[in-house]
Parts: sequence; structure tokens; C-alpha cells
Amino acid sequence: MSDMIKGTMISYRPDIKVLDATIRDGGLVNNFEFTDDFVRKLYLTNVRAGVDVMEIGYLADPELFEESKFGKWKFCHEDAIQKVLINILDPKMQLAVMADVGRANVARDLPDKKDSILDMVRIATYINTIPAAIDMIETCTKKGYHTTVNIMAVSKAQESELEEALEMLGKSSVEVIYLVDSYGSLYPLQMRQLAQRYLEAGEKYGKKIGIHAHNNQQLAFANTTECAMMGVSYLDATMAAMGRGAGNCAMELLMGFLKNPKYDIKPVLRFLQDEMQKLLRAMYDELPAPKSKKKKQ
Repeated sequence: MSDMIKGTMISYRPDIKVLDATIRDGGLVNNFEFTDDFVRKLYLTNVRAGVDVMEIGYLADPELFEESKFGKWKFCHEDAIQKVLINILDPKMQLAVMADVGRANVARDLPDKKDSILDMVRIATYINTIPAAIDMIETCTKKGYHTTVNIMAVSKAQESELEEALEMLGKSSVEVIYLVDSYGSLYPLQMRQLAQRYLEAGEKYGKKIGIHAHNNQQLAFANTTECAMMGVSYLDATMAAMGRGAGNCAMELLMGFLKNPKYDIKPVLRFLQDEMQKLLRAMYDELPAPKSKKKKQ
């Protein structure tokens, strides 16, 4: 097993890319109700911290989701995101959105790259919708975007299905294939075994591999670093681990682990102190108070 290791605790690999998914995955916690000021401050924090890609939300289909019931980051209309970010854009960091198979219309709603400040589209799919995902990937590629694909709920996939999915995606134009532990149910040894399968497919077809972990067993950070040391290149994280369910890999932990001097944990820690505490406190304050139980007489 040791001959599979591609990294150590003191070295770094220049191919590592860090992606911040706070607005997109964190939006599933607060209904995407992030203020423009919060998103701008997060953007600038990521730039200062050396983050490579910032995912700013979903490209959800307005015909399927009522826009008045969600914040703007659920839909990421081009005019809306430009209004918030156009004056602070930094070429060192890419902007990404996620499009779910069956819940987004990239052919209709995604402008050509020349007309957008977005750089990357991340297609999210289950194992049984790979053909539809590939169709979306090819549409985004033709429009000029970088593309990744997230195979969700991989812990529930049959081995034969996963093998076929990796082969199909390997032959597509997608640039990065993500291993996704949607339920946070996998242990580091299992992640290592899966990462090896993904990396073998990536080497065969010239694809990079990514990891998107959830924290249901408090293993999102451990699983992310395990995959990184195996050779996985794209590492997802969120500020204060904010994300669906138990959350994701914490950006502050990942920044403390990575040894590449381009990454700087200090802006992340300042953001946690100045912005995340306020956001989380406000969310908790909005929760209904627990009902007191009447004492038995």
C-alpha cells in the first residue's frame, strides 16, 4: 500500500487545488440567504488565502424552483453575480457553479463563457444518470467552461456500476472526476480504496480526481487528507465546515494541513472570527425555542 502514497506530511504537490464550497453547500443550510457583503468578503478571503476555486452556488432551473423562496445563490443568474463580484474579480481564482442533473438547464440558462464571469461548471449526478451528466458536460465544454463531475452517493453504488461510470466519464470531455461521500459514511481505508480506483481511471484517460467529503462521522478532514496523500488533486472544503447535514471538510483544518506556501490560513481564521460567527449566531437565533415539558403533578 505504501507505494501508492503520493504525498507526505512535510512535502507538497503543486497539482493540489483547493475549492471553497461554502456558498453552494452551505446554502443548503440557510436557504442560500447570504448577503452580498458576506459573499464579497468571502471572495476576498479566498483570494488572500490562496484558494484556487470558489463555488458560488447552484445553477438551478427557475421552472422547477420558485425563485422567491430562495436566495439568489440558488440560481446564480449572470447579472446577479456580476453585480456582486464584478468589481473585485481576481484572475488568480476561478469561479464555479454546480448544476444538478435533472434540476438545471445548462443549454438554456448558462451563457457562453465569453459573456460570463464564471469559469467552471460542476455537474452533480447519481450513478444512474451518467448519460445525462455527460450530455450536460459536453454542453458546458462547448460553451467554453472548465468542467468537473461529482458522482454522488458513491457509497451506495455497485462496483460494476462505478467501473462503467468511470469508463464513460473518462471518454467524455470532463476535466475532473470527483469522489463524493454524500452521506459521510466512509472510513479512511474505504476512501483510500475508492481513491485508487478513481486515480487509475484518471491516469488512463488523463483526468484529475477530486474529493468532496461530508462530516457525519467527523471524518471529512481525515478522508480529504487521506485522498490528497493518495494523489487526489482537487480538495473541497467550506468555512467552519458549513454544509448539508453534518457539514463538510473544514477549510481552516485543510489550510492548516497543506504545506504549499501559496496557502495562507490567517485570512481564513479572520473570516471565521469576523463573519462566520455572526452568520451562525444569527441562524441559531432564528431557530424556534424548544417547548418546555410540563412537570407531572
